[in-house]
Amino acid sequence: MDARRVRITERIACGQEEPLLWIAGPCVIESRELTLQVAEYLAELAGRMGLSLIFKASFDKANRSSARSFRGPGLDRGLAILAEVKRRTGLPVLTDIHETHQAEAAAAVCDVLQIPAFLARQTDLLFAAGRTGKVVNVKKGQFMAPADMRQVVNKLAEVGNERVLLTERGTTFGYGNLVVDMRAIPWMQDLGKPVIFDATHSVQLPGAGGDRSGGDRRFVPYLARAAVAAGCDGLFLEVHPRPDEALSDGPNMVPLHELPDLVRSCLAVRRALADAA
Repeated sequence: MDARRVRITERIACGQEEPLLWIAGPCVIESRELTLQVAEYLAELAGRMGLSLIFKASFDKANRSSARSFRGPGLDRGLAILAEVKRRTGLPVLTDIHETHQAEAAAAVCDVLQIPAFLARQTDLLFAAGRTGKVVNVKKGQFMAPADMRQVVNKLAEVGNERVLLTERGTTFGYGNLVVDMRAIPWMQDLGKPVIFDATHSVQLPGAGGDRSGGDRRFVPYLARAAVAAGCDGLFLEVHPRPDEALSDGPNMVPLHELPDLVRSCLAVRRALADAA
């Protein structure tokens, strides 16, 4: 049996010999209307291009540079909107949790619970997510080496959860900058879990905006294609119809209308690798 494979829904799995997984959506739930607009666009794209796609959006962005930054609608309202996304589009959904008490409620709606990078070592949070039995996607902390994720995998195994995805999202490089070491992808795959590459947060420039993070979305396609060439099992992309007007992480996000070309180029890289094998 292949250990590096996780079933997410009846139709979607991630890992070796599976189609490239796509996790996409806006950074935060800005409004019901915008969230549904993006979700319906992604559902149509997934159907047209035959993609295994999970919709993502956060009900709360607890880790913000400034206390005045927009955080989202909160747990109850946010989960209600995500439940509507599932009903209307049929897409599985992912959201991140920041506190242990959020795990059970989020698991009642979501197919995947995500642990933010800054919380990747929070044992109680990992235990709470793991005990729900849902797929848990853990983003590697910017301060962590790929090998450190072994302990994350072990913690989730302690509560009986082997349905784990690991996400690479860059490593702190000096002040206010991130770099990506593509060796992290096969290193974390050696832990027996599928590895996702977060192409949008990897171009973030932490604190570059003074009271907010900056970023440079120009580099998203380069890093996404490089990660596919390095053998990642999926891509995480935050998208928005108007990123420059977004209430969170706008500089990193891909304009929605540019997504199809990015998807096509990444799939071309993957086909080239398969043809060369």
